[in-house]
Amino acid sequence: MTGRTFPSDLFAGSRFAVVGLGRNGHAVVKALLGMGAEVQAWDDKSPPAPDAYGAQGENSRFTAAPLDDLTGFEALILSPGIPHRLPNPHPVAVKARDAGIPILSDAEMLYRAVRKAGSKACFASITGTNGKSTTTALLAHMLDKAGVPVLAGGNLGTASLALPLLPDDGVYVIEMSSYMLERLDQYHAATACLLNLTPDHLDRHGDMAGYAAAKRHVFDNMTPDDLAVVGVDDAYTRAEASTLIANGLSVLTISVHDETRIAPVAKALEAAPALPGAHNLQNALVARAMAKHLGLDDRAIETGLTTYPGLPHRQALAGVIGGIRFINDSKATNAEAAEKALLCYDKVIWIAGGTAKSGGIEALAPLFDRIAKAFLIGRDAPILQATLLAHGVPTEISQTLDVATSAALEAARALDVPVVLLSPACASFDQFASFEARGASFIDILTRLSDSETP
Repeated sequence: MTGRTFPSDLFAGSRFAVVGLGRNGHAVVKALLGMGAEVQAWDDKSPPAPDAYGAQGENSRFTAAPLDDLTGFEALILSPGIPHRLPNPHPVAVKARDAGIPILSDAEMLYRAVRKAGSKACFASITGTNGKSTTTALLAHMLDKAGVPVLAGGNLGTASLALPLLPDDGVYVIEMSSYMLERLDQYHAATACLLNLTPDHLDRHGDMAGYAAAKRHVFDNMTPDDLAVVGVDDAYTRAEASTLIANGLSVLTISVHDETRIAPVAKALEAAPALPGAHNLQNALVARAMAKHLGLDDRAIETGLTTYPGLPHRQALAGVIGGIRFINDSKATNAEAAEKALLCYDKVIWIAGGTAKSGGIEALAPLFDRIAKAFLIGRDAPILQATLLAHGVPTEISQTLDVATSAALEAARALDVPVVLLSPACASFDQFASFEARGASFIDILTRLSDSETP
């Protein structure tokens, strides 16, 4: 679904401040200018040129300057990675708070733009520590296959405010990080889910209670006519479900141990090659529940499940060399995500490393017997190596992905292991711009290796 352009005078007369001009912030500035707003923007690392957004005659409404004075601004839109509270708030965020100016996310601005444009398109919000992207893409795919006008974005793929305008019967499926969620205001989802909660981003939220509180915002402004879907296979989400029920919301709890609810989905997953492993059962159950609330019947949902093509860099087959399968799971940026991949294979050569999250990979110890050998890359390779060696797992520090991939191929042949798994369990930013860039590099390396193997 392509949608249509927002009215060019939608925010005429409104002034917005934008800090951070990466993928998200750039989209915000471009969209707001396209809707007639005045925008002053700044990026501390990459200051914009005065004419950076003037290609369409919008230069007179764009100011590239530090935000020393916020007088007259309707809101401050911060890129998700810039803190407004912990661990150290950005100075402009402090000014905005002192002046009573709302600090908003681009998802909030999309919601306001859609409603201001007169569209009744509804919103479906996806959050949790793990599984967000798969559930977002799967729900959007189900809706698309059923002929529903749908667009997906947010933390996944297209920035929220870069999405076009949908008609009244359309659905925006928005993946939401905790960083986005804590900057909502009017945003109202017809259905929202909390998949799971495990410790993550604690520096940003202070502690687990702060992290859970940020995730809880996904249910803001919902009414009993809406549907909250909560995975309840961990203690944190069970507590959240109880709170939502006590507050009078319509709550559907999902557990992968609920045999009655599993039955309609498990059979379809057998014919869904892009949804391997038990962890995808939760993603499918949640997407199914949200799709039913949005009007899809069982047949349409099953069609969506079995035709789902999968996400790039999420347990995707990147190549086969001499019968050895190379799996690209670069999106696994923490131990919990890597666990889902390891559970899918009896024996692997494992490529991991990067910038480790709190707790490292100790939580994966019950699965270490599946690792024939590990090759470690990136900044925190020594930390991962210490954990693996303490459990008797053969390990080498390769530092770079190309060295690790070549060595992994040799080890797979020598040890007769059929799978090389890139599932880093770490963030990518020490060596790559993103997990997508890390996965793309893996594919390029495999292409070169494969070419060198060809007689």
